[in-house]
Amino acid sequence: MTDRAAASAAKTALAHRLSGDPGVVGIGLARRASGYVLKVNLADPAVAPRVPGDVDGVRVVTEVIGTVRPL
Repeated sequence: MTDRAAASAAKTALAHRLSGDPGVVGIGLARRASGYVLKVNLADPAVAPRVPGDVDGVRVVTEVIGTVRPL
Protein backbone atom coordinates (compact mmCIF):
# COMPACT_ATOMS: atom_id res chain seq x y z
CA MET A 1 0.00 0.00 0.00
CA THR A 2 1.46 3.36 -1.05
CA ASP A 3 0.96 6.23 1.37
CA ARG A 4 0.37 9.85 0.42
CA ALA A 5 3.89 11.03 1.33
CA ALA A 6 5.57 8.44 -0.93
CA ALA A 7 3.17 9.22 -3.77
CA SER A 8 3.77 12.96 -3.39
CA ALA A 9 7.55 12.49 -3.57
CA ALA A 10 7.17 10.29 -6.67
CA LYS A 11 4.87 12.92 -8.22
CA THR A 12 7.63 15.52 -7.92
CA ALA A 13 10.09 13.20 -9.68
CA LEU A 14 7.59 12.35 -12.41
CA ALA A 15 6.65 15.99 -12.99
CA HIS A 16 10.32 16.81 -13.47
CA ARG A 17 10.74 13.89 -15.89
CA LEU A 18 7.68 14.77 -18.00
CA SER A 19 7.96 18.57 -17.85
CA GLY A 20 7.85 20.11 -21.27
CA ASP A 21 6.01 17.19 -22.89
CA PRO A 22 3.08 18.87 -24.67
CA GLY A 23 1.04 15.67 -24.56
CA VAL A 24 0.95 15.66 -20.75
CA VAL A 25 -1.76 18.02 -19.48
CA GLY A 26 -1.77 17.13 -15.78
CA ILE A 27 -0.17 15.02 -13.07
CA GLY A 28 -1.83 14.29 -9.76
CA LEU A 29 -2.47 11.80 -7.00
CA ALA A 30 -5.41 9.41 -7.05
CA ARG A 31 -6.63 7.12 -4.31
CA ARG A 32 -7.19 3.46 -5.09
CA ALA A 33 -7.96 0.43 -2.92
CA SER A 34 -4.22 -0.33 -2.86
CA GLY A 35 -3.30 3.18 -1.69
CA TYR A 36 -2.22 6.18 -3.73
CA VAL A 37 -1.18 6.13 -7.37
CA LEU A 38 0.07 8.82 -9.72
CA LYS A 39 -2.45 9.83 -12.37
CA VAL A 40 -1.19 11.37 -15.58
CA ASN A 41 -3.75 13.12 -17.78
CA LEU A 42 -2.89 13.05 -21.48
CA ALA A 43 -4.00 15.09 -24.46
CA ASP A 44 -3.29 12.25 -26.89
CA PRO A 45 -3.09 8.45 -26.45
CA ALA A 46 0.17 8.38 -28.45
CA VAL A 47 1.91 9.89 -25.42
CA ALA A 48 1.14 6.92 -23.14
CA PRO A 49 4.26 4.88 -24.07
CA ARG A 50 6.46 7.75 -22.81
CA VAL A 51 4.92 7.55 -19.33
CA PRO A 52 6.60 5.04 -16.97
CA GLY A 53 4.49 2.35 -15.32
CA ASP A 54 5.84 3.24 -11.88
CA VAL A 55 8.07 5.82 -10.22
CA ASP A 56 10.01 4.86 -7.10
CA GLY A 57 7.61 1.96 -6.54
CA VAL A 58 4.47 4.08 -6.95
CA ARG A 59 2.12 2.87 -9.70
CA VAL A 60 1.36 5.31 -12.54
CA VAL A 61 -1.97 5.30 -14.37
CA THR A 62 -2.87 7.35 -17.43
CA GLU A 63 -6.11 8.76 -18.76
CA VAL A 64 -6.65 10.49 -22.09
CA ILE A 65 -8.73 13.59 -21.39
CA GLY A 66 -7.89 15.62 -24.49
CA THR A 67 -6.63 19.16 -24.72
CA VAL A 68 -7.20 21.40 -21.72
CA ARG A 69 -8.46 24.90 -22.52
CA PRO A 70 -9.40 27.75 -20.20
CA LEU A 71 -13.10 28.46 -19.82
